[in-house]
Amino acid sequence: MTGGGVDLPVIEAQVRPLLTAGRGAEAEALLRPALSSGAGPVALWALLAQALRVQGRVAEARPIQEMLVSALPGHLSTRFDLSETLLLLGEFGAGWREYNHRYSLAHTNRIERKVQRPRWDGRPIPGQTLLIHDEQGYGDTFQFMRMVAWAKARSKATVVLEINHETAGLARRMAGHDAITLRGELPPHFDVHCEMMSLPHVMGLQLSDLPGKPMPYLSALPERRVAWRKRLAPYPGVKVAFLWAGRPTHFNDANRSMTLAHFAPLAQDGVTFFAIQKGPSEGQGLSPPPGLKVVSLSNEIRDFEDTAAILCEVDLLISIDSSPVHLAGALGRPAWVLLPLLPDWRWLQHREDSPWYPSLRLFRQRGWGRWDQVVEEVAAALNALVRQCENRQTAA
Repeated sequence: MTGGGVDLPVIEAQVRPLLTAGRGAEAEALLRPALSSGAGPVALWALLAQALRVQGRVAEARPIQEMLVSALPGHLSTRFDLSETLLLLGEFGAGWREYNHRYSLAHTNRIERKVQRPRWDGRPIPGQTLLIHDEQGYGDTFQFMRMVAWAKARSKATVVLEINHETAGLARRMAGHDAITLRGELPPHFDVHCEMMSLPHVMGLQLSDLPGKPMPYLSALPERRVAWRKRLAPYPGVKVAFLWAGRPTHFNDANRSMTLAHFAPLAQDGVTFFAIQKGPSEGQGLSPPPGLKVVSLSNEIRDFEDTAAILCEVDLLISIDSSPVHLAGALGRPAWVLLPLLPDWRWLQHREDSPWYPSLRLFRQRGWGRWDQVVEEVAAALNALVRQCENRQTAA
């Protein structure tokens, strides 16, 4: 994979801005001549794989990434890139194995837990204590909480779950652990440990195992539900919670996030929208587009317990890829998820449902950055839902 006559810095300088802008076809056109012989610098092959992924041609990127891993087995960021492709394609066996390299990257190794105990290998360990610890974002935690109970059943161990403060209340009401400890506290004695997102690898998780039981596996606090039911009661029609932007520091936020203005076509009679957006974009909820009936709940939401209760009291969540989407799915609540052309690996490809969450419906971009098409489809689906609700009320 080496070749002469290629001005690598020049080509990279041309290609990288195109990839950032989602112009994968143009990037590919620049790269192909330099690689036409089947040789060429590794960096250009990696860029070609990225150019294919940006176009949604993930399956075509896979053999290139596998070639790179074969040539450079110690280049761990390349192996992690392959893991995301494999998981996006539903190749869970090889995908989880490569996903173990997630802490070998420059921007992630600082968050790796250095644990002076062996990692659980998936075998029964009766009489021992297994520490399972969360590790990444809130959405990751909500998604993989389901596996704590499965790990307890498989290991036959005493399970201590170490969890972040923000999701601890929800975790305490979940089955499958014997004790909870909070991140940052000294945990009780344990014999082996496992990161929550390493459980799929050590337990051999396959697509056919999803969504698993119990489903739903999280629940809202009854007293919070009562409070939010009263808060939302005065508003008529179909009640839709929504949010439009993720955490700005997320590496893929520019690809997944929107603005409130994008949601303007959703405005229609018979719907009240409740903004549950948190973070820098929540102020947009106070000045919505004309015609969009928005009640901003953002500054009233104290924690995930409030979010969970709201999701249980509205008819639907409409959201970009975000932690409340995973919370809705774990609660068994309906949610419509708006996804970019190249989504995160957990949403797979070319399907409107999620094997992780039966209550979710997926709406996907068909072109890079084309949120307008996605919102049009959501608007039509929402109109159908409103008509369905009105017909039910008439029949009653």
